[in-house]
Amino acid sequence: MGEQPIFTTKAHVFQIDPSTKKNWVPASKQAVSVSYFYDSTRNSYRIISVDGTKVIINSTISPNMTFTKTSQKFGQWADSRANTVFGLGFASEQQLSKFADKFQEVKEAAKLARDRSQEKMETSSNHSQESGRETPCSTRASSINGTDDEKASHGEPPDAELKIENDKLKTALAQSSSNVKKWETELETLRENNARLSTALQESIASVEHWKRQFLSCKDESDQLRNKIGELEAQCDEIEKEKERNKELSNRLQELEVEIQDKEAELEDLRKQSELLPQLMAECESMTEKLQDTEMRNQELEEKVRTLKKDMDESRHRHGHLKLELKHFLNVFDGKMDDLHELRQGLSKLQIDN
Repeated sequence: MGEQPIFTTKAHVFQIDPSTKKNWVPASKQAVSVSYFYDSTRNSYRIISVDGTKVIINSTISPNMTFTKTSQKFGQWADSRANTVFGLGFASEQQLSKFADKFQEVKEAAKLARDRSQEKMETSSNHSQESGRETPCSTRASSINGTDDEKASHGEPPDAELKIENDKLKTALAQSSSNVKKWETELETLRENNARLSTALQESIASVEHWKRQFLSCKDESDQLRNKIGELEAQCDEIEKEKERNKELSNRLQELEVEIQDKEAELEDLRKQSELLPQLMAECESMTEKLQDTEMRNQELEEKVRTLKKDMDESRHRHGHLKLELKHFLNVFDGKMDDLHELRQGLSKLQIDN
């Protein structure tokens, strides 16, 4: 029958970091199938998980292994043959419990298979010892049958004893031949298993070498792709810069076109104005004559202004002089008023005295 799956679930696979022995390293990018397999020819159990074409778990279960729940959704077990610790992260606590129960069941089955194989080996060893002990019986039989001299000296044994001894010899011979056949079968099985293991080992070594070569080729391709991506990014940067420069140039070109249109409009205005230039010249001459007349009138007005200013200054001077005279008159008037007041007071006093 070969190796058959007996239980399958989904989980995220982790392995312990070999350098720190503390941190977990993800072995799968997403949840993958994790299965229990039973090999009927070897009577062994394994946990196997494959991510794409990569085998991330290949752990043969032994009776001394232990599956430990470290949280509600995470469990782990140590594999001394693979020299690592596997960890599984489940989507629910129920899936973790099912996997742990199955691990315990498979572990007990592996222990029972080991005990049976030990009993079988002990039985084979006992049979071999018994056959070894029974071998001298033939010697005894030969000594009993003996030579003619011995028969003459000892006499022939009874027929019943000879028959019993012969039956014993036949039984021992049959057991030894059956044990030899059994051992030959087991040896052939071991040879076949060894050949299969050697073939599997060679295939695994060849596949490892194949995957190593593919990994190196993929790594080289990845490096080349990274370099190409870098070059393309540099080219994209140059293209973006060129686009920016082209955009600036197009904007500048539009501005120049607008300026050219403005200049053409100004040029058209200048052409129209040049057609009106003779008329403007005539108007300019008439304006020049008017300007000259206006300047002459302006000079006359300036002369009048200077005269008025001179008269105004004289008037201001006279006004200041009159102001001083008025101030002097007011002072004299105030003195006279004081004298008059004193005179009134003196008259009033005289009237009172009278």
